[in-house]
Amino acid sequence: QVHVVESGGGSVQAGGSLSITCAASGDIQCISAMAWYRQAPGKERELVAGITDGGSTYYKDSVKGRFTISGNKDKNTVLLQMNSLKPADTAVYYCKAQDMTCLNVEYWGQGTQVTVSS
Repeated sequence: QVHVVESGGGSVQAGGSLSITCAASGDIQCISAMAWYRQAPGKERELVAGITDGGSTYYKDSVKGRFTISGNKDKNTVLLQMNSLKPADTAVYYCKAQDMTCLNVEYWGQGTQVTVSS
């Protein structure tokens, strides 16, 4: 079992920056990748950025050059640094831990709100 908790987020004006952190605990040796998703009101949840155990990263086109995902294996955390934020980035951001090693399951956090005002 893996437990995932998000922290950070909040409100910022357009053009500002925020960071959100995902902390994993439990059977962390089973985690092969972690990712950030977001869901805006009335929209489907979408993948924003991801990072594998080997350090490979992925970004949604609309956040490339503005968002950076990084992992800290010692602290079992993943950080999403968000710069040049836009109102369109407003959403609840969710962290997902992918276990493709032990149980082949996904673990989700409860989400953290990011609000960008114009």
